[in-house]
Amino acid sequence: MSLIPDPAGATATFVSESAPAPAAAAWEPAIGAGMTATELGIARAAALFERVDPSRAAVLLEPVLAADPESAEGWILMSRIRLVLDEVDRALDAAGKAIALVPDDPRPLAAASRALTLMGRHEEAISTAYRAVIADPQNPLWHDRVAWSLIAADRQVADAEQAARTAIGLDPNEAHYYFTHAVTLDALGHADQARQALLISIRMEPENPVAQHRLAVLNGEPVRPPEKKRRGWRMFGRRSTDGGKPVRPEEYLP
Repeated sequence: MSLIPDPAGATATFVSESAPAPAAAAWEPAIGAGMTATELGIARAAALFERVDPSRAAVLLEPVLAADPESAEGWILMSRIRLVLDEVDRALDAAGKAIALVPDDPRPLAAASRALTLMGRHEEAISTAYRAVIADPQNPLWHDRVAWSLIAADRQVADAEQAARTAIGLDPNEAHYYFTHAVTLDALGHADQARQALLISIRMEPENPVAQHRLAVLNGEPVRPPEKKRRGWRMFGRRSTDGGKPVRPEEYLP
């Protein structure tokens, strides 16, 4: 269990199965001839990770990184795996190694920001999230991360709402971004608008238990907290086919 604001007015939250996720293609290279040992190991670990087996993915990836510690892609993947396993310190360490190797890549910056949020280091989480946006301003994932870092810190909620709206503008077909927007609207006291944003999210992802729970809470209905995770459930995300969309965006709240 991890920090929630999925925060949203509260302080504790559940975390989704992964940290900010880049395009599926970035994590699922075709496994075949011509790949180096490092590339093959990363591809196999990524395949396990996408099949929701992060523990085995970590075990497989560890010797790959021991043999090739200069693999930025390996450290980026490891940071995401460690976040899923709730090994936040190790996730931040892996993200830091990737940032040292590829300082302009927004993926490890976003992973580091998420880890920092979960550790309660909110100022660093916010600044690191903004660095990801600066590195790649057209990717809605990083704007979404900014929104969540601000929500978790319980400050600058208007800026969080703006970041959530920016994410929707960049990708109006992703349910998660409407969910994030709903949380920011609720934090601003705009319950009716938050409800509408949740209804859009649920229309896009009708089987999403977290969004359904959030709407029930907003409607004042008696509810039970949702499960932390459901194995195999791809929270707020469709598998990307265009090389630019997320597979599983990050935060959510009950």
